Amino acid sequence: MSDKMNEDVMQAEKRQAWWILGMNTFAFTVCFAAWMLNGVLITFFVDNGIHSWGPSEMGWLIGIPVLTGAIFRLPLGIATDKYGGRIVFGLLLLFSAIPMFLVSYCNSYWEFFAAGLGFGFAGTGFAIGIAYTSVWFPKHQQGTALGIFGAGNAGAALTSLGAPQVLNWLTDNGQNLEGWRHLPKIYAAMLVITGVLYLLTTTKRLPPGSATKTLLERLQPLKSMRVWRFGLYYFFVFGGFVALAQWLVPYYVNAYATTVALAGALAACNSLPSGVIRAAGGWMSDVFGARTVMYWVLGTSLACCVLLIVPQMDIRSRGSGVMAKAAGRIVGVTEGEIVVEAKTGQQRMYELKLKEGVLVTAEEREKGLLVLPRSMSWQESVVDVGQEVKKKELLARGVTQIFFQANIWVFTVLSLILGAVMGIGMAAVYKHIPDYFPADVGVVGGIVGVLGGLGGFICPVIFGYLLKSTGLWTSCWMFLAILVTVCLAWMHIVIQRMLRAKAPDLAHQIE
Repeated sequence: MSDKMNEDVMQAEKRQAWWILGMNTFAFTVCFAAWMLNGVLITFFVDNGIHSWGPSEMGWLIGIPVLTGAIFRLPLGIATDKYGGRIVFGLLLLFSAIPMFLVSYCNSYWEFFAAGLGFGFAGTGFAIGIAYTSVWFPKHQQGTALGIFGAGNAGAALTSLGAPQVLNWLTDNGQNLEGWRHLPKIYAAMLVITGVLYLLTTTKRLPPGSATKTLLERLQPLKSMRVWRFGLYYFFVFGGFVALAQWLVPYYVNAYATTVALAGALAACNSLPSGVIRAAGGWMSDVFGARTVMYWVLGTSLACCVLLIVPQMDIRSRGSGVMAKAAGRIVGVTEGEIVVEAKTGQQRMYELKLKEGVLVTAEEREKGLLVLPRSMSWQESVVDVGQEVKKKELLARGVTQIFFQANIWVFTVLSLILGAVMGIGMAAVYKHIPDYFPADVGVVGGIVGVLGGLGGFICPVIFGYLLKSTGLWTSCWMFLAILVTVCLAWMHIVIQRMLRAKAPDLAHQIE
């Protein structure tokens, strides 16, 4: 009888754990959708001439909610360890609804700035949910559970994909632009409903021994360099993901001349897989190990960023020319040949390569379906009849023209792959935390989340300034490529050092 009762209690405990996981994931999805609203809304304003903000101003407005969500992840992670996720997450949802509602009354740059700081608190939901989820699952299931929770990142895709469609409906396809003011009210209502439901259906639970810890004791893990290394990884996989979830909408509109609605749909190709596949990333981290997964994540990310760096190009450059094989005087110049007469009276003829046809037709440019670059070369005379030339002097310069369209669909596929591996990487980073810091998931997860959130804030601002200084939309991929290279190098150096310390013979064999 006792065994049956114990089994029933364990089954009830498992059901409760999965219910909490489901509510945490749902709440995080709503928070993330609200957190990402400015990416669509600010682009809509600029695209429709409601506000004339430049790239750097757009970068700040898109990034400012992310700043709030980053900075306050640590204190709310600590609060979750102390008071429990139920009360902290529930109150967060209700509080975030207030500044979200006030967005509908904003008119100036600084009003949007202030409102963004307010509803940016929704971004702290991740640190709360991570800490609250981890206390309900045993160690061998935490990677999977945290990966499922992290699937709430799909909220970014819901905003990228759905918000432009809702804006079109609210504004009668641009006929009544003031209709945009209803969108923040809809998001505020979603936050309130989720908050009330969350408080009514979840249960309080704290990490073992958490209630008696002092603040200094809670902050002790932050002395470990390992925490900050995990934070750098998360700066890329999460911060880069958040930045791209917002930046890709104006990217598509400007670089590929799409509508805001189509840009939102294509941007969702980056953010939706990242959210959905994060659950798989947690499972992969449990099965194969988080370090192995991170090698694949960072390596694949680097390859994608390098390929995405190449912008649409129409280049005219110097090619292979024609040089005089002997000194003499030019006696004939035509489109296809140059004739040089030596002092002995002997004439030498040099054939020129002619320009044939058009490299890219206007129709091909308009359709935008070219995948591989095209090139053509020809030669043009640089001498005149009667001119004296020396041996090896240039008679005709070579001209090479290259056209690369940076096909929008190839771009989208690479973006999709990058978003997917970022999602796997998020789960892999957070798999490390309960392994190394089982009693301090809230604090460590909070600071790692802070650094990741700062990435989401800083990256759009950097993207804006890079765009302003270079004029290239692909400059954002250059920055991300450098960032992921640093992450990969640091991780490899640390792992090699650990291997040498614990298994020097094996390390020597591998090298």
